[in-house]
Amino acid sequence: MKGRYWHKLEDGRFLCTVCPRACKIRPGQQGFCVVREAQEDGIHLTTYGRSSGFCIDPIEKKPLNHFYPGTSVLSFGTVGCNLGCQFCQNWDISKVREEARLLDHATPEQIAEAAIGAKCRSVAFTYNDPVIFLEYAVDTARACRERDVKTVAVTAGYITEEAREEFFSAFDAANVDLKAFTEDFYAKRCLARLAPVLDTLQFIRAHTGVWLELTTLLIPGENDSAEEIDAMTKWIADNLGTDVPLHFTAFHPDFRMKDIDRTPASSLQRSREIAMRNGLQFVYTGNVHDRQGGSTYCPSCKELLIERDWFEIGAYRMNGNTCGKCGAAIPGHFDAKPGSWGSRRVPVRIAQQ
Repeated sequence: MKGRYWHKLEDGRFLCTVCPRACKIRPGQQGFCVVREAQEDGIHLTTYGRSSGFCIDPIEKKPLNHFYPGTSVLSFGTVGCNLGCQFCQNWDISKVREEARLLDHATPEQIAEAAIGAKCRSVAFTYNDPVIFLEYAVDTARACRERDVKTVAVTAGYITEEAREEFFSAFDAANVDLKAFTEDFYAKRCLARLAPVLDTLQFIRAHTGVWLELTTLLIPGENDSAEEIDAMTKWIADNLGTDVPLHFTAFHPDFRMKDIDRTPASSLQRSREIAMRNGLQFVYTGNVHDRQGGSTYCPSCKELLIERDWFEIGAYRMNGNTCGKCGAAIPGHFDAKPGSWGSRRVPVRIAQQ
């Protein structure tokens, strides 16, 4: 499919304007993401309508803790990525450079109908970044919206000002992966820049109705110092607000960073304490067994509102979007009762290639 964000240069190359990488490519060449290819008439998305697989997950796995807790979400992705993270936890999908990994054909309408058939409250665009398959993601999100199926973008937020309005206007929620809070880390470990991500976060918060949560994967000795967490969480409080949920998740050795140990639970808990000391009201830990760090508490009366044990919901003391004890408003999207999907992960096929 012909892409919507590119310009032709005087030297015959095409400039991709989907992400800040701004690849300049000649016909027959691919951009860094490997899925946007220059042809004689412009840049095309080569993975439109094709997926690396579909799976029904708990919404908390995205992770989203304030978006219809306990419900199931139909998750899917394609291949490729516009970042070069050396610690990628989904490298077998995001770093693949061949289409053999694309198993399913599915139109946007088929995906929306599959979500309805599976009784999923939402569809998540995940596994690799939906920014690089923007046209497919946006068309699918719009098809879902027409059928009252919610949509979630799981993204690193590495997108241009030109493309981000169309992209985020199609979604109901987003979890943005804030990799670190230094330009050095982004340059060295992600082959990218921090500033455009911060711009994206401010845009989402100020100019959209998208429900926003953040995730930072803490890597020992790389982005987990008390000083960096302090600076990052102060920036979040000042620029996004204290009510944006933040997830600190544990790293495990993978891809090109197998020489670094797993993140200890104490590092996650320390970071959570720093964030809360800086005023953030909803701070979570992930990839470790930590009931307290995974549960939601009322910032006003400290009541346990949503108890989580991994992806299982226990006590649920919400009254709509308010605390069931003191009546304080709790930001997010909540049902009268939580979903009962639990921790199951169920692969599904929509269409055979």
